[in-house]
Amino acid sequence: MLVVNNPAALREQIGQWRRESRAIAFVPTMGNLHQGHLTLVDEARSHGEKVVVSIFVNPLQFDKAEDLANYPRTLEQDCAALEAAGVDLVFTPTPELMYPHGLASQTFVEVPGLSGLLEGALRPGHFRGVSTVVTKLFNIVQPDVACFGKKDYQQLAVLRGMVADLNMPIDIVPVDTGRAADGLALSSRNGYLSAEERAEAPRLYRQLSLIRDALQAGSNDYAGLEAVAHADLTAHGWQVDYVEIRAADTLEIAHAGERHIVILAAARLGKTRLIDNIDVMR
Repeated sequence: MLVVNNPAALREQIGQWRRESRAIAFVPTMGNLHQGHLTLVDEARSHGEKVVVSIFVNPLQFDKAEDLANYPRTLEQDCAALEAAGVDLVFTPTPELMYPHGLASQTFVEVPGLSGLLEGALRPGHFRGVSTVVTKLFNIVQPDVACFGKKDYQQLAVLRGMVADLNMPIDIVPVDTGRAADGLALSSRNGYLSAEERAEAPRLYRQLSLIRDALQAGSNDYAGLEAVAHADLTAHGWQVDYVEIRAADTLEIAHAGERHIVILAAARLGKTRLIDNIDVMR
């Protein structure tokens, strides 16, 4: 497995694979990898003859300097896990290599509409940072396929919109959310949970599952279902940012009878903010 931190060196290797007509699959990450990331890698291997993974903690998508500073950097362990998973190349650029003229002079990419809803409303500029860095990574790696997890459902929707709008010749492959045995969505943030909080954390998925079951049974009382879940989480010590039933494709408020729906939630348990979602076909 190659480990490269310079975009020029990466492009040289990509060029060689291109001359050999090798299909390239890409998995962008911020490191601190868990089994969910390795599931993305497994999916990528089924789509490309060469698999590239990036590890880059992107300063543009953090709205708090302390969150950026405290994000776990576990490069040695991450590379060991990726090598065992059969990855061909790991790209590990620094902020100075990704943003050589500084963040203030950086050209931005922003997807209107989707970027301002839900997470975007609570974290202004977050999705602009995601769209910008993923565009840069796509331009550097030039993959045929890129794999993203459904856990970050809104991010997936934003990036699909970006690729379509900018005519990028890249297939975006969504990958189902990896979960622990008790249903908790796998996330780097789970490591911040205390033992007591970890035992409570699966409640978020249980509440989403109850809403899913009600929708599949024919309920159109979206506001009522959202309110019940919000109240249950609050009663058990969560600070709820939102529990929302939205149209899966646009993330606009779902209307009665909508066939493809996504239920999205974000809430804090102690100091840890967790997000999750379930998409539903009716």
